[in-house]
Amino acid sequence: MKRRWTGPVLVVYLILALLPIYWLLNMAVKTNEEITGALTLIPEHFTLDNFKVIFTDPSWYDGYVNSMIYVVINMLLSVAVALPAAYAFSRYSFLGDHHLFFWLLTNRMTPPAVFLLPFFQLYSTIGLMDTHIAVALAHMLFNVPLAVWILEGFMSGIPKEIDETAYIDGYSFPRFFIRIFLPLIKSGIGVAAFFCFMFSWVELLLARTLTSVDAKPIGAVMTRTVSAAGMDWGVLAAAGVLTILPGALVIWFVRHYIAKGFAMGRV
Repeated sequence: MKRRWTGPVLVVYLILALLPIYWLLNMAVKTNEEITGALTLIPEHFTLDNFKVIFTDPSWYDGYVNSMIYVVINMLLSVAVALPAAYAFSRYSFLGDHHLFFWLLTNRMTPPAVFLLPFFQLYSTIGLMDTHIAVALAHMLFNVPLAVWILEGFMSGIPKEIDETAYIDGYSFPRFFIRIFLPLIKSGIGVAAFFCFMFSWVELLLARTLTSVDAKPIGAVMTRTVSAAGMDWGVLAAAGVLTILPGALVIWFVRHYIAKGFAMGRV
């Protein structure tokens, strides 16, 4: 009986999950007149003009470039900082280690709006406003704790005897960490990098407030579709479709690592 219902339930779930994406793509290839007119499941007047606007207008594609730059910087910095921190939490016991670990996680639980004013005042003072590194550093506040938490779980699953054996064989710590330990936790690194990428990519409040022109993200650029003439629904939908693609590509490349992360119970 249960198996008989599994197929229909999965089909209904997939339809409900993919319907918003299909509808976004459907709107992206329609004119504004058709979007605001009668409801149509298939475009009556197929057009790619909405995508053409994005690829020919520098203010649009610069938004995607800016977002990719600070997201990649944040991902690399967050993982690089989280690796030694996670190793320390997984291998050593020190005064206040559990409290410090919990404090790191509270940063991830805190809404970004809480840190908005301190970041704004600090960056305005030291001249980091409207730069890619400013957004990347701000996003590290909540991505580093997440990466530490994920990596610590993977590292704790590696027996400590491997470390001791490597030291007996004459390995220095940097050589052991890079050549032996990192390959053992490559799945965890992939999972941590994925979540750092995704959380930085979808965060808008800090990215929008800390930038104005040179590093303006695509999320802020999308507000340009609102004007006195109304909402440019087609261009906004096309921008939404292109915003989904980077995340989908990252998921495709790290899908095996994510599966391992779920299997280990840390994701």
